[in-house]
Amino acid sequence: MKILFLTYHGFEEASGISKKMLAQIKGLRQNGHEVHVCSYDRRENGHMCRFVDDEVIRDYGRGILAGLRQRMSYGCIADYCIRESIEVVYARSFMNASPFLISLFRRLKQNAVKCLMEIPTYPYDEEFKSLPIKHSFGLWGDKLFRRQLASYMDAIVTFSDYQTIFGQKTINISNGVDFDVLPLHGKVDAEAGLHLIGVAEVHPWHGFDRMIHGLGEYYKHGGGQQLPVFFHIVGSVWPPEMNGTKIAPGFLPIMKRYGIEDKVIFHGRLFGKDLDAVFDQCSFGVGSLARHRSGITVIKTLKNREYACRGLPFIYSEQDADFDGQPYVLKAPADESPIRVQDIIEFCKHVPEASAIRKSVEHLSWKMQMQRVIDAVKQIP
Repeated sequence: MKILFLTYHGFEEASGISKKMLAQIKGLRQNGHEVHVCSYDRRENGHMCRFVDDEVIRDYGRGILAGLRQRMSYGCIADYCIRESIEVVYARSFMNASPFLISLFRRLKQNAVKCLMEIPTYPYDEEFKSLPIKHSFGLWGDKLFRRQLASYMDAIVTFSDYQTIFGQKTINISNGVDFDVLPLHGKVDAEAGLHLIGVAEVHPWHGFDRMIHGLGEYYKHGGGQQLPVFFHIVGSVWPPEMNGTKIAPGFLPIMKRYGIEDKVIFHGRLFGKDLDAVFDQCSFGVGSLARHRSGITVIKTLKNREYACRGLPFIYSEQDADFDGQPYVLKAPADESPIRVQDIIEFCKHVPEASAIRKSVEHLSWKMQMQRVIDAVKQIP
């Protein structure tokens, strides 16, 4: 099958989103499909361009006008698909529904191209409350046109249990993992204390403030004399998360209140061996602890799967059918209470071996998950 994987931005080496998309593309190719990648990025001369693989299919120029042009001019994508006999377009939603995008998919449908749109998180409206106001304007436009855009899709790919989204039928899959790039974590020195790791582009729905609050309570009541505990945060942490918002308390005030500034380590964005090195210090993963803040109760997050692939036990608060009830998963209540660090310490005494945790998610490889998408596409008339 000849497939165009469409994203509305470029790829970054340290971005978890980029890693995920590249793994999905790899999974499709592992199943024997011919996959081409359409992206939007900057050339060496500063021009913003739309690419398919390494070929420029449209040069939008420089500056603000280039940004406007690329949001209004998608004809080059349709031209490419028709010229190259693309059979399926797999588009990753950027919450950017518009009349121009509708026109693109209408034309693709008229030329018998099957169209899929992946919505990474659903529902997503509440997530915008924690973002700068400029993002709200984008959501306003998306709300106006997303149902009409969905009507030109053959299906919507979702990591939720919803059977329809915006009036369109769904293909339900799980987030996957790429076993080739996620090594089993190394043996941890228990005498060095308990090291927790949370990897994310941090937002209020990750609820890391609950973990920091719980760490503060642990040290306040003398827990550090029993076993030192540290929390490593890997990923971008923006000023609102450090200082607090209407949705969530800030990390910094909590750390100062309890005097645990040296117990929370911020590593910034890491990838490759640098990321592996931090994982090798840690023996417990921190997933999302506050999805309820964005109105989500059921979700299959990528991070849970990556922790399991690395052989780490972990904690989260949402519902995830792939992991609920697993012996290496500690469920947190979906509320605003601080996380009890002592519960984590006791839980870690009885978790399975790392290799057994990794083996339990072999069915969640991207190769298998993307084949589920293709199997569903083949059933579409």
